[in-house]
Amino acid sequence: MMAIAIPSKVFAEESDIEISGLVIDRTLTRFGKDFGFYYSGYWRDLPFTQGFNVTLYETVYPQAGTLLTLEINGTQIYRTHFGRRAMPIKERAEQAVLITIDYIAQIKANAVTTDMASSSDGF
Repeated sequence: MMAIAIPSKVFAEESDIEISGLVIDRTLTRFGKDFGFYYSGYWRDLPFTQGFNVTLYETVYPQAGTLLTLEINGTQIYRTHFGRRAMPIKERAEQAVLITIDYIAQIKANAVTTDMASSSDGF
């Protein structure tokens, strides 16, 4: 048997790969899956989502419904409760997308402001 030597540089380059712009669905119920379906449809239409990953979490409370949480890059930005009866899921997904747009705009505005402040310190 012959051993093949693989340079360690190949492994370093593979670890530098970053995937972003994803919606990770960790929901459990029909309400959560429907919310994820609508939200991800809106998310695909948003420009400039590179660098942002969305994760949808759902906690089920027997007899009470579910709690859905939306996080962007680990920061919780939206929470909603779904009872046991039919709820306006599409409207809540639309509301969550609007909050997402505001959050991403704030992050990008803060980055521009920070860049401008650091570049003006050099003069």
